[in-house]
Amino acid sequence: MIYVGIDVAKDKHDCFITNSEGDVLFKAFTIPNNLDGFNNLHQKIASVMDGVTKVKVGREATGHYSYNLLGYLIDKGLPTYVINPLHTNLYRKSLSLRQTKTDKVDARTIASMLMSDVNLKSYSDTSYHNEELKSLTRYRFDKVKERAKLKTSVSRLVCILFPELEKLVPTLHMASVYAMLSEFSSAKHVSGAHLTRLTNLLSETSKGRYGKDTAITFRDAAKASIGSNMPAKSLELKHTIKLIQELDSEIDEIENEIKILMDEINSPILSIPGINYRMGAMIIAEIGDFSRFDSPDKILAYAGFSPSIYQSGQLDGAYAHMEKRDSRYLQYALYNAAKYVCHWDPTFAAYLAKKRAEGKHYNVALSHAVKKLVRVIYHLEKSKQQYIKAA
Repeated sequence: MIYVGIDVAKDKHDCFITNSEGDVLFKAFTIPNNLDGFNNLHQKIASVMDGVTKVKVGREATGHYSYNLLGYLIDKGLPTYVINPLHTNLYRKSLSLRQTKTDKVDARTIASMLMSDVNLKSYSDTSYHNEELKSLTRYRFDKVKERAKLKTSVSRLVCILFPELEKLVPTLHMASVYAMLSEFSSAKHVSGAHLTRLTNLLSETSKGRYGKDTAITFRDAAKASIGSNMPAKSLELKHTIKLIQELDSEIDEIENEIKILMDEINSPILSIPGINYRMGAMIIAEIGDFSRFDSPDKILAYAGFSPSIYQSGQLDGAYAHMEKRDSRYLQYALYNAAKYVCHWDPTFAAYLAKKRAEGKHYNVALSHAVKKLVRVIYHLEKSKQQYIKAA
């Protein structure tokens, strides 16, 4: 067996190649982070290997710097293993009392870890392409967060320019309200609007829900408004609404790409009531290859979802404090998915109610529902069975 250790950096990668007998086939060498460097590495591996099944290539999980090299190695059919940098550090320290850390030492350490750890699982082609889904779901998450901040700004600006409006509509964040505020961005502007123009604008953008009566109500409220006439704030409101609308379009585009990938993956997670494409995609993307985990508890630990709950006799801590480690995205997805599943699925609803009846705080009870949900998801993904809703 040939073992290749790679220490990844931004502009170059340090490599070390050895075999099962411990013979150094290629002393630590450096390749540039470009195609010539990748080809050089592959040529060296090919010159000493006897079939791709007799090769293990290892590298640390170092974020986006290694992404292109990883894709190259997988395309060449080389079994590639991703190692936690913490494990590399602990392994290096166990070999020597000296606190040595250089890129070339790390490359040799990674190769040694490949030799000693038979339980390492290779990074599959599915895992590599799963990164595409993770990129999309995290990108969407950040866009939605950005949009939420802008919506808060809209609420603040309306409170200054036309405070009475908020009580006249279910929410300010509607197409019809945004259309009106984009054209008439303060109480003063609304009060001076031509009734026919205001009526048509509201009717078109609300698909007929709002008409002349609503236009009159808005205009009368605007005439009696205490809102300030501040051109600078009006301009800010128009621009903020425009940014939100642009984000709406971008998020729709991202969600369409997510749906295409989820249709290809065909995950049984979507058969669970309350889990839609968006939330299901985030869970699948963040967990990745389920074969990496021996049990649902390993996934919970990976998510940092091992609640630090103080328990003594009959006393439960009031809140489930999530450990601050690993994927905040997975924590978010599991927590919110559990809330929806407990709402839509009778079995989970009864389970949450049972935990609440035991006197547990809602957050603690929900953390138990998260554990149950992860066990269900793990079973479905491993068995590829659909979720069967209780009658």
